[in-house]
Amino acid sequence: MLIPSIDLMGGRIVQLVQGERLKLAFDDFEYWIERFSKYPLVQLIDLDAAMRQGDNRSLIEMICKRLPCQVGGGLKTAADGQALLDAGAKRVIYGSSLFGLAEDPSEKRRHKVIKLEFAESLTRALGEEALCFSVDTKAGKVAVKGWKDSVDLTPEEAVTWLEDCCASFLYTHVDTEGTMTGFPIDVAAILRACTAKQLIVAGGIKERREIDELDAMGVDAVAGMAVYSGAMEA
Repeated sequence: MLIPSIDLMGGRIVQLVQGERLKLAFDDFEYWIERFSKYPLVQLIDLDAAMRQGDNRSLIEMICKRLPCQVGGGLKTAADGQALLDAGAKRVIYGSSLFGLAEDPSEKRRHKVIKLEFAESLTRALGEEALCFSVDTKAGKVAVKGWKDSVDLTPEEAVTWLEDCCASFLYTHVDTEGTMTGFPIDVAAILRACTAKQLIVAGGIKERREIDELDAMGVDAVAGMAVYSGAMEA
């Protein structure tokens, strides 16, 4: 299944290359909402919130009233997710807040860990079906805080630990995000073997053939740059 994406930054729909360089920007919301209205799910990300640089809450509320969306970007608490669900989101995406630092008494040092208790608290508060957990990687490690930092975990480890707490996983291959150089299908196959939950991947998808190949594996795909640039019909 193809899931079109709407990334918001500064009040516009944008497409970034590897989460850093602005490539495309649009403010014709009506056009894209109409284009995406046939899809059962649209991904809506507040990049400003993810980067701790404000938010696009009013736009999110408007779009959620018009399209079936899973929404993410800077969610830190169960209340943040509940507010989006109340605004009409079908599902909410948690990413960076699932990972953090903890003491390791045996080694007398700090190390990066999964906040499993926090993940479980989200499940209790919001329900498993309302949750999508984002596990993004940069150079093979889980990337956090708008992809500006990373934790010492592989995506396979993260997915395995979080398996029982959410309805779906979103995996973004940051190294190819926005480049239209193709998504690494072998990575999707490895992650598919790690979870029985819905698996959604993103990062570099450039043509319909990739969507079909992923679909045959039971993996859904988010496309952004290919759709907005006109390389792929949506």
